[in-house]
Amino acid sequence: MKKIIIMAAAMLFSWQGIQAQNDNAEDKDDVITVTDKDGKLEEIEVPEGLEDNLDSLLHLYNTQAYMMADTSCKYRDVNPVFETQVYIDRLKRLPTLIEMPYNEVVQKFIDRYSGKLRRSVSFMLGASNFYMPIFEEALEAYNLPLELKYLPVIESALNPKAVSRVGATGLWQFMLSTGKRYGLEVNTLYDERRDPVKASYAAAHYLRDLYKIFDDWNLVIAAYNCGPAKVSKAIHRAKGETDYWKIYPYLPKETRGYVPAFIAANYIMNYYCDHNICPMVTELPTKTDTVEVNQDVHIEQIAKVLNIDAEHLRNLNPQYRHDIINGSHRPMPVRLPESLIGAFIDNKDSIFSYRADELLLKRDVVEVNDDEPNYSRSRSSRSRSSVSSSRSSRSKSSRYSRSKKGKRKNSRGKSITIKSGDTLSEIAARNGTTVKKLKKLNKISGNSIRAGKKIKVK
Repeated sequence: MKKIIIMAAAMLFSWQGIQAQNDNAEDKDDVITVTDKDGKLEEIEVPEGLEDNLDSLLHLYNTQAYMMADTSCKYRDVNPVFETQVYIDRLKRLPTLIEMPYNEVVQKFIDRYSGKLRRSVSFMLGASNFYMPIFEEALEAYNLPLELKYLPVIESALNPKAVSRVGATGLWQFMLSTGKRYGLEVNTLYDERRDPVKASYAAAHYLRDLYKIFDDWNLVIAAYNCGPAKVSKAIHRAKGETDYWKIYPYLPKETRGYVPAFIAANYIMNYYCDHNICPMVTELPTKTDTVEVNQDVHIEQIAKVLNIDAEHLRNLNPQYRHDIINGSHRPMPVRLPESLIGAFIDNKDSIFSYRADELLLKRDVVEVNDDEPNYSRSRSSRSRSSVSSSRSSRSKSSRYSRSKKGKRKNSRGKSITIKSGDTLSEIAARNGTTVKKLKKLNKISGNSIRAGKKIKVK
């Protein structure tokens, strides 16, 4: 069966879903509004990963090569409304060790997943086939509850290349300092926070350490979002209370929504059928294996000699940030389809030599130009030129001042050229802005952008 992926994605996003009755029309993209016990409206920030990473997910090789709409799924694209007790009973039946209670905040996040974000859920259900086995193995290795595998749903929308506004990176959204503390190497060329396997084991290690501190999984999940210091501070302000729902008002705004979003993610990833959400159909990619290289090699060199799609290689090796595998620094792993391992070993010399001078541009040694400069102009010619210089200095000065004004006027905005493979979220992260602002600034209604076009970033 032909994979009409792009068409399927377009169809999914053009359908008009009917949101649950409980969806609040006043809710903004980045907040949800609830009524507190005193009847006042309270705005709770939506975790960034819920909103900002789907456009990048759609551009990933796995999404385009192995996911397609399920044409056999005949659900009406309607999000049904249930009685409150139904949600309570469903959450209670989940096979989890972590407490999954119900309240209005949890309901709001369930409504967002099953309503506005139902297309995202469809894609994430398909993408989960790539990543959930990795998450489960890492959590099992540290003897942690397997329901924690849904944390990356709210962290990154299951996008391994996700980068937040503050620089948190990868499926598990590690900050640089935390990633390094848990053994993830990060340098200009290499970022293990983007490696699904290594980052998953680092995340499991971190979660276990947080549990040793708090001995409560809801507090652990909150600390994963805002850091253990802020959770400890909230406990202190709540006079020693250690119940997440009691310290709730003392937590940062986004963290107040983080545990409810986690509970809602567990709900929707288990009860999507009840909300008429069709998962994307996934054909799992072929088995892979790794080889080690002990000298620098470029992704293009491997792709051309082994006749494999370069984008597929990048997807298999997301930790390499600029397509350069720095094997001369230390032996580095390259993940390949299992069927190409033998071909790589047999053609290693050809791979390393293919266009090496063009693709690996750093010079080992350079010569310094030590020729004496030639200042042969005569003193008289310098004198003549100085006279003419003085005559024109005023006009130059006024031109210079006008030019400076023009430059100041033009510096208010900034545009960049979209590169091949760029997504809105990656452009936003590189330029210190958000997807929402980029869309507004450039009047973009969807998520697709074209390489070679200019886009305003400021």
